Amino acid sequence: MSTSNLSTVDGTDGLCVSERAPCVPSRVLHLRQLPFNITEQEVLALALPFGRVSKLITLKAKNQGFLEMASEEAAVTMMNYYTSAPPTIRNQPVFIQYSNHRELKTDNLTNQRAALQAISTAAMHSGTMAPGSDGRGVVHGQSPVLRIIVENLFYPVTLEVLQQIFSKFGSVLKIITFTRNNQFQALLQFSDAVHAQHAKASLDGQNIYNGCCTLRIDFSKLSALNVKYNNDKSRDFTRSDLPTGELDPTAAFSVALPTYGASAFPPTFQHTGLSVAAVPGSLMSPPRVSLQMAPPAIHSVLLVSNLNPESVSPQCLFILFGVYGDVQRVKILFNKKENALVQMSDATQAQLAMSHLNGQRLHGNVIRVMLSKHPVVQLPRGGAGQEEQVLTRDFSGSALHRFKKPGSKNFNNIFPPSATLHLSNIPSSVSEEDLKDLFSSRGFTVKAFKFFQKDRKMALMQLASVEEAIEALIVLHDHLLDHNQHLRVSFSKSTI
Repeated sequence: MSTSNLSTVDGTDGLCVSERAPCVPSRVLHLRQLPFNITEQEVLALALPFGRVSKLITLKAKNQGFLEMASEEAAVTMMNYYTSAPPTIRNQPVFIQYSNHRELKTDNLTNQRAALQAISTAAMHSGTMAPGSDGRGVVHGQSPVLRIIVENLFYPVTLEVLQQIFSKFGSVLKIITFTRNNQFQALLQFSDAVHAQHAKASLDGQNIYNGCCTLRIDFSKLSALNVKYNNDKSRDFTRSDLPTGELDPTAAFSVALPTYGASAFPPTFQHTGLSVAAVPGSLMSPPRVSLQMAPPAIHSVLLVSNLNPESVSPQCLFILFGVYGDVQRVKILFNKKENALVQMSDATQAQLAMSHLNGQRLHGNVIRVMLSKHPVVQLPRGGAGQEEQVLTRDFSGSALHRFKKPGSKNFNNIFPPSATLHLSNIPSSVSEEDLKDLFSSRGFTVKAFKFFQKDRKMALMQLASVEEAIEALIVLHDHLLDHNQHLRVSFSKSTI
């Protein structure tokens, strides 16, 4: 489709192609340094993930263009996103800013709409956009799983490298790597299809290292990944209990891999990576990531917010978060006691705790759990006040860590908070009534109780609500029952 179908702009319609000054937000965006002979479909690919494009003008002689989004909100979202992750087309950086113009005027609005409709239809077939998409251009039901091929594999690409690069665009849940047709490939699952769409739009055609390891990215036909092992070939960041045994690449998941042909990548988006020979001496120096971004390191510290400052304590958070990993340190912020930092043993445990506890109700408040920018929780200095010292605890040597023993059965019993609690380490001298009275005396409503038939040291207890079960676990886990035997409490997937 030629540019003339969209507009006969030649600089005489009032558009200033030398706009440089910062502009207030506008539906119209000004694009500079577009590649030679840019196509309308390539320009649209930058915008469609964020919303509908009303008008498009390309000035090929000046390597510039103008986009008018259907709403200012969509334009602002697009600008905010590309400010933190600058876009590239054919490995060339593209600069985007708000235009001084509030709208674009084209010669023939009917032709413009028809042209955009045709281009959008082509984009649908290319995987950039599809029928039934939401206001951001993301398809309802679109898979959050990306299929990645690494071409020109001059340096090894590890699972950790992929996680670091793609986590810039959202929460990476699972990765599986394998070799097919003599090519290094990977399947990567985001928590949200929106993140997958943004990652594909920004990274497809980029080189991981200078002159080599070119990413080819497409949406997978799989809707989710089922990872069986946590090792150097596959990883489920939401589960720390998976074994690390050796595996056949195709056995890392239980769903058959879809078959892709050469047509999986439309010609419009097939960018050519640089030749390795263009980087003299690259063998003599460590690989350097050449993607134009600084991916954040994944830390094991969580930020917990909207806590009830009257009820929360470091011990309380240690017990609750300890269900999903070994908590090392807890710090309730001195000047904002509704916020706390919780340091887990590793990033996998942090991800697991975040996925299970974010949005749960604790002490009457719905808490928020997210990854913190802090790599560690700092202990108070010697001159800190007594209250500040009380608000920070070091649990690294605690005997209550559930996962310090390799191969512990606790790895197989990690479940989301539920109204049913699993009780264990119950002495033979303690009866059903004793346990019911224990929970009732602390203000909890016991709805049902059942000892395990084969092992009376364990039982299930159902309380009135999930919130009540969370409180009961915090209060009664490690409660002394009889002769130095302490009650063990965790969440159960079963019901009574």
